[in-house]
Amino acid sequence: MAIDPKKTLDAYQAKRGEIRLVEVPPLQYLMVDGAGDPNTSQVYQDAVTALFPLAYTLKFASRKELGIDTVVMPLEGLWHADDMNAFTAQRDKSAWLWTLMIMVPEHVTVEMFADAVESVAAKAVKKKESPSPALSAVRLETLDEGLSVQTLHVGAFDDEGPVLDDIHHRFIPENGLQMNARHHEIYLSDMRRVEPARLRTILRQPVSRITAPSA
Repeated sequence: MAIDPKKTLDAYQAKRGEIRLVEVPPLQYLMVDGAGDPNTSQVYQDAVTALFPLAYTLKFASRKELGIDTVVMPLEGLWHADDMNAFTAQRDKSAWLWTLMIMVPEHVTVEMFADAVESVAAKAVKKKESPSPALSAVRLETLDEGLSVQTLHVGAFDDEGPVLDDIHHRFIPENGLQMNARHHEIYLSDMRRVEPARLRTILRQPVSRITAPSA
């Protein structure tokens, strides 16, 4: 059976209604940057259509060349804005800046990644199709988030606001923490097949402890 990091890494565990601290280890991702409303941005769609073919190509290459089979991980996103209220009270999606990602195993090398990019592009040409415009912008990068606040949101993305507001303005300050990196979402559900009310999304906010002032 294929190795499934969602079942073995604590960083991919979350419960609805429970906000908790987790220690996220350094993880390797396929990443591509963009901006704007994910519901209407062509750049967002191009990013998705670039990431998944690469992830599957790396899966099959790992199984063939290394004898290591892992599941293709879910889509994830890092989100931020000049005014973080754009995520909570205002939900101004036009102001959102994002990085879409898919986690890949640590055995994936820079050389394997480069070969996968070439393979995906070649397959598109063979089918007389154009590769995703975002393919050349995808990079392989390690993200080290460390201490993070995390919970599971069940429901439509537009209903995340109150949960994020509670994390940002209650849980984090009450526990002597401060936000130190971008808001992170992990999309456990297939958005094409699951109705909005049943979508399962891990909401994560990397934090650091506030150092007590010297006496």
